[in-house]
Amino acid sequence: MSVRQSLLAILDQGPCYGYQLRAEFDRRTGSTWPLNVGQIYNTLDRLERDGLVEKGDVDEQGHVYWQITDAGSAEVQAWLDAPVERTQGTRDELAIKLAVAATLPGVDLGAVIQRQRSASLRQLQELNRAKYAGSNPDGPEELAWSLVVDSMIFAAEAETRWLDHTEQRLARHPHRTMGLELSTETPKRGRPAKSEASDTEAVVG
Repeated sequence: MSVRQSLLAILDQGPCYGYQLRAEFDRRTGSTWPLNVGQIYNTLDRLERDGLVEKGDVDEQGHVYWQITDAGSAEVQAWLDAPVERTQGTRDELAIKLAVAATLPGVDLGAVIQRQRSASLRQLQELNRAKYAGSNPDGPEELAWSLVVDSMIFAAEAETRWLDHTEQRLARHPHRTMGLELSTETPKRGRPAKSEASDTEAVVG
């Protein structure tokens, strides 16, 4: 998620000071992606450096209001108009954990999957309870928050389905009890060639 563009989009509605900007971000996301004030000000400094925001008025409490520039407004519009691009690789911790665990001798991968499934189901239950705890389902803040929670619910449901699929696949895999020994070949510098990456995928799969 782009904190940079999200803060810019909020500033496009009007000037804000740091704590106010964090509060507005929380209002629109249901505090599902907490930001600390230091992160807010670091982002504002970078946006100012790039000419997308500028410091404005200071109120009697000493709050410095930040305001968006024309270039910043243009970037917000470009962000809203463009689809979110997913990278080809993954940095999903669970996927990497299971991929590595599947290559380690003596690891009970079924137990690892079971523990993860239990945790994922608990999270799913908590998300569903939170979804129906809103006090004003027709309000704009509740709508924005529910969109984020719905995304998390779908992701949790997909994760449990993927765990089921992984468990079934491992049960059919002829080498599921074998580990992958350390290679005796000297690693080459730089990124592995595509053929090497494909071989690795074949071993993991």
